[in-house]
Amino acid sequence: MNYETRDTYGMYKNTYDNGPGPRLMGADTLIGNDVCNLAEEDIGDIKEIMLDVRTGNIEYAVLSFGSFLGMGEKLFAVPWSALKLDTENKRFLLDINKERLQNAPGFDKDNWPDLADKTFINNLHTYYGTKPYEARLRD
Repeated sequence: MNYETRDTYGMYKNTYDNGPGPRLMGADTLIGNDVCNLAEEDIGDIKEIMLDVRTGNIEYAVLSFGSFLGMGEKLFAVPWSALKLDTENKRFLLDINKERLQNAPGFDKDNWPDLADKTFINNLHTYYGTKPYEARLRD
């Protein structure tokens, strides 16, 4: 699925930007979007978007990977900055192969980690080669 099929308010009918896609998007329309790697392999879909209410920034997308009919589903917090919007195919891209994603820090849907824990955040950004928001501001 993609954002246009979940546009219940018609916010994407009219475009006011000359870019390849909308600059501002509703979070609810992004949930369920497919995520592929650079080898064009389907590596899951976005289950949730985590917003830092203190700063107003999107910090993570929670990605589901490896389930069959909901069984064996593993969730991954992926730094938002690691995802790139593929406007042509209406999906997100993540520069990671399936094997590396399978070994990424993940969690069970019934046992979420503290996504605001500094150690968790640093480990996650190190794994994906990204920087936390505060570090990006200093650069």
